[in-house]
Amino acid sequence: MAMEVVLAEYANSYITISLISLLSIFLIRHFFFSNPPTGLQLLPSPSSLPILGHLHLLTSIPHQALYKLSLRHGPLLHLRLGTVPCVVACSADTARLFLKDYDATFSDRAQSATIKYITFNSSSFTFARYGPYWRFIKKLFMTDLLGNRALGQHKHVRREELHRLMKKISSMAEQGRAVHVGEELMMHANNIVSTMALSMRCSGSDKDAEVVTQVVKEATELAGRFNLGDYIPVFEKLDLQGFRKRFEATRKSFDEMMDRILKKKEEERKTMKEMGLGGGEGDRVKDFLDMLLDIYEDKGAEIRLTMDNVKAIIQDIFIAGSDTSGITIEWALAELINHPSVLHKAVAEIDIVVGKSRMIDESDISNLPYLQAIVKETLRLHPTVPLIPRMSTEDCTIGGYDIPAKTKLFINVWAINRDPNYWKDPLRFYPERFIEEEQQATDIKGQHFHMLPFGSGRRSCPGASLALLVIHPTLAAMLQCFDWKVNGPIDMVEGPGITLPRAQPLVCSPVCRLNPLPLA
Repeated sequence: MAMEVVLAEYANSYITISLISLLSIFLIRHFFFSNPPTGLQLLPSPSSLPILGHLHLLTSIPHQALYKLSLRHGPLLHLRLGTVPCVVACSADTARLFLKDYDATFSDRAQSATIKYITFNSSSFTFARYGPYWRFIKKLFMTDLLGNRALGQHKHVRREELHRLMKKISSMAEQGRAVHVGEELMMHANNIVSTMALSMRCSGSDKDAEVVTQVVKEATELAGRFNLGDYIPVFEKLDLQGFRKRFEATRKSFDEMMDRILKKKEEERKTMKEMGLGGGEGDRVKDFLDMLLDIYEDKGAEIRLTMDNVKAIIQDIFIAGSDTSGITIEWALAELINHPSVLHKAVAEIDIVVGKSRMIDESDISNLPYLQAIVKETLRLHPTVPLIPRMSTEDCTIGGYDIPAKTKLFINVWAINRDPNYWKDPLRFYPERFIEEEQQATDIKGQHFHMLPFGSGRRSCPGASLALLVIHPTLAAMLQCFDWKVNGPIDMVEGPGITLPRAQPLVCSPVCRLNPLPLA
């Protein structure tokens, strides 16, 4: 014990001496050897500190902090986060420069320690470096998992899971139990994507369901926090914020779950081959994991996949396909409860178009313009990914400013969606804005850059279509089948993360509007 105390004191002394030495060197260079500003340094920028640069200005909710900085310094600004040069774009015009005019130059992802470890050395689609591997996986996603044909084939899965969710909430309503809305919605979305990708429901195994939920929560939160080690090299091994233990535990849990799934899948594939059912076209419907394993086993494949690649891609599907959809629906319901007149108008539209003798279907959504407007307004105020991170691959000049290669870029979607130069009364929850003439052209897929909930350009989210196929019917069914009771107004405080979770979970008491539930 005494030895441990001595070692701890020695370590603390070493850290202190190292920091003082670094600070002294930096101050000497700053005051006696500083050069006139060039390139990025000519961009508007707040005052910085030695060593830290502008890291001290970033709170646990970075997009909010960057938005406040843009109000003082303009929509395009330069930050130095430790040793890393960064550019922040906070308006539609500046976003268009990077995501359209210079999309190819800013098509890479910065590789943080957290992302590298959790995603099996950046093997996931979302965080992979731009190049042949990323293009191959995108093509695979768009043709075999998220293309129109694949989405059509899995319509029955989405409908069955929606019925299961409504039945579960109905049972809870009858028992007088409150619903943790976010947890139920995440499990609902997890079951959809896991059935599509793995031919299994997460809720079929309590252990796996718990692992997936925890991995998604931890991965999105850790990826959204600023790790000092990513920006100041001396802190990389010190782990002062305790992130390493958390992301190692997250990676281990997911790895063990995937090993169980892969073992089961390999046994299934072996049995199918022995029965002569695995090789020919039309023998059986393959899920996405089957397709990945086919590529893994194919020595002549265009891109050879490792088992870590396979695990990372499946992890990506869970994180991108479950957390984001569930969070959007949770925010939408919270906004509707806080705005009863909007809620009543949405319910009335559903009752008129769908009625009360059957449940909402995906085919009804095109006839529910007000519901669509509510989803758009929710994505505007609560974008799925509030900050889009990119990195430049080569030197370029944008807006008269020289930007060197390996400059980190943040597109502040949260700020863009609140730009008063485009949006009237931007902080108000007002779905009607998407029905009025001046807003009809707004495209939530990012073509006009005034809303970017799914990003834009070559690295935009390929799962936007699936997300909307989950969000619209699920929200509509929740409004059609239940009234939602809470005590007082709901707070709308945001929590930390690469996605946009609520700081406090939404807990409601459902009351059945339709009894019995029309599930036929």
